[in-house]
Amino acid sequence: MSEDVIKADPPEGRPVDGAAEPAAHGHRNLGIALALISMAQLMVVLDGTIVNIALPHIQKDLGFTNESLPWVVNAYALAFGGLLLLGGRIGDIFGRRKVFMFGVVLFGIASFLGGIAQNETILLVSRILQGLGAAAASPNALALITTTFPAGKERNRAMAVYAAMSGAGAAVGLILGGLLTEASWRWTFFINTPIGLVVAVLAIRYLGESARQHGKFDLPGAITGTVGLTSLVYGLTNAGSKGWSDTATLLYIIGGLALIAVFLFIEARSRHALMPFRILANRTRGISFFVMLIVGAALFSMFYFLGIFIQNVLGYSALKTGFAFLPFSFGIVVAAQLASTLIARMDPRWISGAGAAIAAGGMFGFTQLEVGSSYLTGLLPYILLLSFGMGLIFVPLTLTAVSGVANEDSGVGSAVLNTVQQIGGAIGLALLGTVSTNAIKDKFTELAPGLAQAAQASPDQAKQLQGQATAIATTHGFTIAFLVSAFMFVGAAVITLVGLSVKHKDLAGDGQPVHMG
Repeated sequence: MSEDVIKADPPEGRPVDGAAEPAAHGHRNLGIALALISMAQLMVVLDGTIVNIALPHIQKDLGFTNESLPWVVNAYALAFGGLLLLGGRIGDIFGRRKVFMFGVVLFGIASFLGGIAQNETILLVSRILQGLGAAAASPNALALITTTFPAGKERNRAMAVYAAMSGAGAAVGLILGGLLTEASWRWTFFINTPIGLVVAVLAIRYLGESARQHGKFDLPGAITGTVGLTSLVYGLTNAGSKGWSDTATLLYIIGGLALIAVFLFIEARSRHALMPFRILANRTRGISFFVMLIVGAALFSMFYFLGIFIQNVLGYSALKTGFAFLPFSFGIVVAAQLASTLIARMDPRWISGAGAAIAAGGMFGFTQLEVGSSYLTGLLPYILLLSFGMGLIFVPLTLTAVSGVANEDSGVGSAVLNTVQQIGGAIGLALLGTVSTNAIKDKFTELAPGLAQAAQASPDQAKQLQGQATAIATTHGFTIAFLVSAFMFVGAAVITLVGLSVKHKDLAGDGQPVHMG
């Protein structure tokens, strides 16, 4: 996200290339402008959940293996998270409306490419391009609010609607993903194309351009960081099929870690760093970012594994699966409201620490899943428990993540928070995907003698037993992944309680603006 997306007013002075300040626009169609920004943000946010519902259908149609399927999620998360900061910086320099329009058009075209994909490669390329588009559109969408809406009531209302769209994206994505997948998983991609193109065309008339700023791009940082993360995630994923001792696996992991070290070296010395070290130097912010990294890793995996389990093992339709997840959104909203009230009276570590412990309990509940589990007793209680814990985690940690940040860094502080969530999700899904894959293989080895005997029976009986074995092995692998996720939340709780020392009174006096999306 750009370094000044949340400021009181844009810089004074005559903007370049005829870009006008908000006061000079005299917009009478601020409602249309807000609708355009909100539609773009909703499109980007809901993509994080809408594709999860379609994963089993994508795997069946395009032949993804259990090892390669997580890349449908990770390709997007890595491109989005890895280039999010750069996208905001480019908007500062070239103009936020231009970069926003480029992002939504690229997102729409990439979505169409994904919709017509006939093999793994084309789909993954489309997901990378979607991530690039999102990295350009998302940070500049928020920044455009300050460019288009005058300070005061109009801008405050716009911020509230924007935040609501960010929060509603997950719920809308679940239902819409299920509804569209019922027709065809390809529609989960096609739907973005007309939205992106319409938003881009109307943005020319209804969104104001920002004044350009002087500065340089931190391309070395963006390249080393993104390539390093991709190499690390690929190595972790590769371990699922080749094993941890495989030479290629080790080279990817070591190479990824080395490039990440180079990225940190560059950021520590660059005058135009994407992630200024002064943002991380504060202990409170450092702990907040690290915990959010862990939480993102566990949460991405929950949606991924549970979405496949509900459809492939329990036999739910895509639409029914979307509704099965819906209580998760409600739980987060309720807990977030409670946390917003408590933060004025309690130190954030107690709220977030308790939330992480509650989330660990919910995740542990998923380790008890069996092939014949019911939704009401085997899933719903733990979905609600996990969602309630997540709501308690998010609000305090979002506040502490920007606690004490200077005004000129408030935007980049929020962007780093969003970035670590995406990156944490990609790393966590790669690691837990490997854990799950190995556990599934071990379970199949255990069931092999019985399957060998079944092969001597009738073809119908052999097919039925093979299906049962697949369900049993899949459930076993997923529960092991849930167990690791539960320990991640336990670790997050301990780190929060021990390491987060900021007081609620300090937060109340901080006065920093915060974007919660």
